[in-house]
Amino acid sequence: MATSRSLGRRAAVVGVSSAVALSSVASWSASSANATPQQETENQPYPTTCLTSDAVLTVEEQRIGQPLVEGGESAAEQFLEAAGFEDAVRQFTSDLCAAQDLAEAEEVVRRHGEALWELAVARAQGEEEIGTIDRYDDRPLYWARLHMTRALRQWEAPVDVSGIQRNALVHILDYASRGITSIEWPEDSEGAKRVMISGFDTYSLDSSLRNSNPSGATALQLDGRTLETDTGPVVVEAVVFPVNWTDFDQGIVEDAFGQVLATGENRADLIMTISQTGRGRMDIEQWAANFRGGFPDNNRNMLFGPISRPSHWPQPFDSPEWIETTLPYEAMIDAGTGPWPVVLNDGICEWPAGTYPSPSAVQCQDDPSEGSTAASGPGGSYLSNESMYRSNRLRIGIGAWDVPGGHLHISALEYPEDLAALTSPEFEADRQAVVDQTIELVRAAGAAAPEGGVEEEPAP
Repeated sequence: MATSRSLGRRAAVVGVSSAVALSSVASWSASSANATPQQETENQPYPTTCLTSDAVLTVEEQRIGQPLVEGGESAAEQFLEAAGFEDAVRQFTSDLCAAQDLAEAEEVVRRHGEALWELAVARAQGEEEIGTIDRYDDRPLYWARLHMTRALRQWEAPVDVSGIQRNALVHILDYASRGITSIEWPEDSEGAKRVMISGFDTYSLDSSLRNSNPSGATALQLDGRTLETDTGPVVVEAVVFPVNWTDFDQGIVEDAFGQVLATGENRADLIMTISQTGRGRMDIEQWAANFRGGFPDNNRNMLFGPISRPSHWPQPFDSPEWIETTLPYEAMIDAGTGPWPVVLNDGICEWPAGTYPSPSAVQCQDDPSEGSTAASGPGGSYLSNESMYRSNRLRIGIGAWDVPGGHLHISALEYPEDLAALTSPEFEADRQAVVDQTIELVRAAGAAAPEGGVEEEPAP
């Protein structure tokens, strides 16, 4: 069994005003109904009085308006409408246009960002029954956030706003709408084990705008929930990471997990990063590698080289080439979850000592050799590997030896044959099966997290 925090607590957490109330999506609808014809037209359902059309947008934001198939309706708009999120976006834009200075804009951004996250979680967990699309769907949150960040870049403020100030507003909105600013263990969680997980946004959108990410869907299903186990309750906090190298360079992983790794009353008992892998697999990654490969992110950036180090969080003096999982993987495997097999995934690629960066010197084997330079972990060299590496490098830097940590790769999804279809009953059942098995693996890990932590020798 599992319980979740009440909608009333969600509203209290985000300090929702009467204009933006999670307990009533109608408040968004009522406010937008008062928009003037100049603010709202058939072709542009969002207020435009303070928005410019010549702002520089990210690649992700430029995808807004693109159809699933040629000649079709905007995929982003379809997702917003299907989830009932269009009023949230409309009200954010209206409140942003009404802001008279940066202080007001910051308050609008923070409030609406946290409200969007809490609405997405409430909808996912069945506390807010809005929209027609499956409540396990992670995609509306992604597209709603992009609408809001686009509006911030297009905002013609009534005062001078520098590029740094505008980017700071985007940063606040991004963190708030990913759950990063509202990580808080329930007040009644004393005696329960605490688990923090992360998922990811959808990605590979140049292949298909309808891509979903079951790891992000899992995060929405688990944030704030209490899972009952044979060893007692397990409370879960969750965040969703972007699929962008730049955000990782700026320390988003450390900013999220650092809140629950520092010594004190907020410390977690276990941390787990989660992402999508190949079809029909559930892999507990044995190693994380100190390397990033050349696969493009959601903004089409490509990088090659060691993983960067954030300056504002403690790190080991030298970044280790390899970090091994300390998750209770045997208990996760023995939990007997299904429908897909769960394994400890080994196998790395490396440059043997003294051979980096010769391409012909790269070797692949089960485990790292002494003095080698990492090329990829068993989970690759993309952002999933990096999420495990960064969160656990931070764990080492803080000295949180008592907190197990690692990464879980979960099965990819099978999509409807009709390329114009957002969803189908078969697709929804498939995603729910992946997410539900992932939840059971989180439950098993939390149940097996040792009382008082694990014994682990500090890295040399």
